[in-house]
This record gives sequence, C-alpha cells and structure tokens, in this order.
Amino acid sequence: MRYKIVFAIFFVFWMVLVGRLYYISVQSNLYYEKLAKANTFKTIPIVPIRGEIFDTNGKLLAMNQIGFSISIKPHLKKDSSELTQAIQALHNAFNDLNQTVMHNVYTKKNSPYNHKFIKVADFIPYKDMIGVYPHLSLNENILIEAEAKRYYPYGKYVAHVIGYIGHSNQEENAQDTTVKEVGRIGKSSLEKQYNTHLQGELGANVVKVTATNKEVEIIQTIPAKENRNLNLFLDIELQKMIYDRFGKSAGAVVVMKTTGEVLAAVSTPSYDPNIFTTGISHAQWKELQEDFDRPFTNKFLNGQYPPGSSIKMGMALAFEMAKPGILNRNEYCKGHIEVGATNHKFRCWKSRGHGSVDLRKAIRESCDVYFYNKSLEVGINNMAKGLRLMGLGVPTGIDLPHESVGIVPDIEWKMKRYKKSWYLGETVNASIGQGYTLSTPLQMARHTALIATSSLPTPLLADIHQQHIEKISLPEEFLPEARKGMYDVCNTPGGTAYNYMRNLPIVVAGKTGTSQVVGIPKDVKVRMKEEEMDYYHRSHAWLTTYAPYEKPKIVVTVLVEHGGHGGSAAGPIAADIYKWLHKNGYFDSK
Repeated sequence: MRYKIVFAIFFVFWMVLVGRLYYISVQSNLYYEKLAKANTFKTIPIVPIRGEIFDTNGKLLAMNQIGFSISIKPHLKKDSSELTQAIQALHNAFNDLNQTVMHNVYTKKNSPYNHKFIKVADFIPYKDMIGVYPHLSLNENILIEAEAKRYYPYGKYVAHVIGYIGHSNQEENAQDTTVKEVGRIGKSSLEKQYNTHLQGELGANVVKVTATNKEVEIIQTIPAKENRNLNLFLDIELQKMIYDRFGKSAGAVVVMKTTGEVLAAVSTPSYDPNIFTTGISHAQWKELQEDFDRPFTNKFLNGQYPPGSSIKMGMALAFEMAKPGILNRNEYCKGHIEVGATNHKFRCWKSRGHGSVDLRKAIRESCDVYFYNKSLEVGINNMAKGLRLMGLGVPTGIDLPHESVGIVPDIEWKMKRYKKSWYLGETVNASIGQGYTLSTPLQMARHTALIATSSLPTPLLADIHQQHIEKISLPEEFLPEARKGMYDVCNTPGGTAYNYMRNLPIVVAGKTGTSQVVGIPKDVKVRMKEEEMDYYHRSHAWLTTYAPYEKPKIVVTVLVEHGGHGGSAAGPIAADIYKWLHKNGYFDSK
C-alpha cells in the first residue's frame, strides 16, 4: 500500500511538471512571440497629402504649395561644433531663421532613442531654397525634404467659402488620429466641413528596429489614402467680379441655381486666409478684430439682418395659408394706419399713400399698409408658421459649418427670450420684415427660389452630395400674382427696382427691401433722407431676384450694409451680375 501512495505522489508530481513545461513551451508561445515583435517592430505613420479644392471650371482655390523642410542629424552634442556649424549655415542661407529657436527645438527633441533627423524649419519656399540647395545638401548634418503648405491663390475672394487650416489642438488630436499625426486641421468653412474627406487617411511603414530603436529595414508599407480633392459649383471669376464690384461697400451676395448649386457666395470685406497658414501677427489680428465692417464675419451665412420688404411675397402667401381668401380683398393705403387704444401711427414709406392696393401692386410699389392691415387679421403665430415653412428662421442645410438661422418671431419666442407679452404693434412691424425678424442672405436666396419655383432647394457648394429639393404647397391661386408683382418691380414704371433692372439681356423678377437699423420716433413726421444720416445709421439695402422670369434658373440676392434704398444700392450690383451671367452662357439652353 505504501508503494502505491509513493507511486501516486511521484506520478502527480511528474504530471504537473510536464503540464507546466507544455504551457511554457507551447501555450504561452503566442504571448511571448507578440511581446518579442513589439520589442523589435514599430509602425511609423505615413501622413497623407491633403486634397485640393477646385472651382466649377477646374481652377485651384486651395492648393498644396511645394517647398522644403530642414532637419538636423540627431545625437549631436548640445555645444558641439557640428551642431553650431549646421545652425549657422542655415541662418546664413535664410536670415529669418532664428539660431536660438533652432537650437532650442533641436535640444528639446534630441535623445539617444531618437534616430530621426530633427526638424528645425517647417517650410522654406521653393524659390528661396533653390539657390542654396547645392551648398546645404553637401552638409551631412543637414537633411532637406520636400514639404507642402496650404496656399489659397485667390485669397480674400474665397476666404469665407474655403476657410483655412491651422495647427490642431489637444482636443482635436484626441478625436482623430490622422489629425494628430498631420498636426493641422480645417478651422473654418469648407476646410472644416470637409476636413475628414480632404485630409485622407494615414498609411504606415512597419519597420524592424534594434533595442535602441534604430531602424534596420522596412517590413511592410501601407499607402496613405490621399489627394481627395473637392470640386465646387462655385465660379471663381464670378466670385471675383462681384467682390470687386462692391468696392468699399460692406455686404453679401448669393448667386444660386434654383436647384441649389451655389455659383457665388460673397461676403465683403474679407481677409487673406494665407496669413493663418504661416501664423498671424498680433498687429494683423488686432486690425481685423477692430474693423467695424467685420471682415471675419461670413455675412451670407452668419450675417443676420431685418429682411424688410424683401419678404413681402412670402408674407402675403402666409396670410393666405392662414386665412384663405384674404388676398382677394384690396386694402386702401392713405399713408398710415392707427393701432391700439393710443392710436399709434404706423406709416407707409409713401406718406401720401398708395390708394387702393391689390397683391400685385402691393409688391410692385412695396406698400406697407397692405401688409399692416392683413397682419392684424392673421396674427403673428400664423405669420411665423407660414414663413418657417417657406425657409425663413430655419437652417438652409448648406454644406458649411455654424450656419445662423435668423429669427422669425412669435408669441412663444418672445416670452422665452424676453419674458414679455406680445403686442399688436410688433405684429405690424413683423409684417414688413422689421422688429425682431432677422434673416441671412442665404436664407433669402433660398426663399426666393421657392417663390420662383414652388420648390425649396438645399444650397450646395461641393458636388459630392445629391441635390435635395423639397416641394412646398403654396397658394397656387395667388402665387402667379406675387410673381407678377416681382416682374413689375424690375420691369414696369413705378417698380422699386425699375430704374436699374430694366433693359437687361434677360428678364428678371425681384423685390427690394430697405431694412431700418435705427428706429424712427413716432413724433417724426418727415424722415431724414438716408444719405443725410451717419453711415452706420443708414438702412441696409436688399434686392432679391430670379431669372429668367418665365423659366427660373438662377437666383441673385444682394445685401448692401447701410446702403440706404434697396433699388438704388443693390440694383446696379444685381444688374451687373445678370449681365455677366448672360455673357458667360449661364442662361444658354442646355
């Protein structure tokens, strides 16, 4: 029995020993193999080349400018003659390279485990490098490599459309591995909206290394996914013409096909986005920030202005949608109406009045009293509901970030915003696009496309999305009359844009708007002329149009800040745009 016990103990001992040997030699092999590979192989990211941006005719709007970066060989001692001579040689070749800065950058990144050359100059233009390259390339401690920098050849003309790229921050790096490796990211407009598309995807080199991290050989290369270009509907020559046409005036223009393709989107004044690719100076930043005309603000997207009379077609249709048949009745304009117990006067722009006014005349001559009277019957909530359905006070959906949505006020909105009740006088003001009502030029262009076609398009700058057009049910009985009123505005005597929009090579329909910047005291009977006011107290001038009148293809919306009257300030600009479009074949049958 004793032998059996000893044998059993002996047997169990050897089984445990054999099992442990099996685990160490076989089972844990994968683990140790993985650990060994981690110690002998490393993955080095390959940074993709950022895609470029083109206009509708293939002209470059954002490109990668070719130049060179400069690096210094690692493991040079801090005070060695080799390092000093290399830095001195670079300073002699490029006087703007600071020796102290280069030395500090080098010593910070130098370590026994770093076997890569250390970059001390991010970008040297090709024209500056070409003359000194033969001399510098002979220095074994200096490495010159090809480098790309973002460049915007049209500068200020497309700053608010294209945007710019800049150094990425910690938060942006944490969200995207590619951004972290590239070190730059789109900061605004299309560069931001399509950053993921434009930047591409990282590639990688799998490299065999020694225990001290020295590269021995490349085992595998995974190419980066790069050069993802972006093609726009925008025509840069049209964009330039409009910007230059504005001169020193501030404002915005949107030129858009009725199907949503944006041909031009101008915000003026502007800025040169190239200053951000090399680093903006404090003086430049201060100058831009203190400019009263706000060059940084994208006015077609984020500029929010009282739309004034430019929304009168939509407002009239909103009346009809809320109270069918209301547009069948004319209104009599004697130059003002009186509202409330205090008989507060709300004046028409024409102090003598317009007499009997139907819908077409109300739009042609922009009679305010017509809209005052009908708004008091319909009420602000119904007005707001109709305007939002027609694209005002809501996002347009354009492929740009941070779009402003304007304001289409109602009772609930005011209570939430100001904790106050709504007054009848505010309804009257809202009926002619004043008071709390605010709109962006882009919203107005989209709204005009709806009036012209009964369809609400989603504006698009880039052609990588499918067009989206929403059919809106509008009062079909009165929509033709609204359009006729817009025709009269531009083509018949008495129309508020007749002097500037007649005799064009294409028949245009439109509506002017003059939106007040400062209120008029109720005891003032004769208003000061716009040209007599201080510049920043003058009204904003609107003109929103479409053409051809019979078969609408293109919308042109012009907003001139502090321009005074819509027709006289915005009319000549719109007229020149239509002449250009006609000359360049945009109305040719296709």
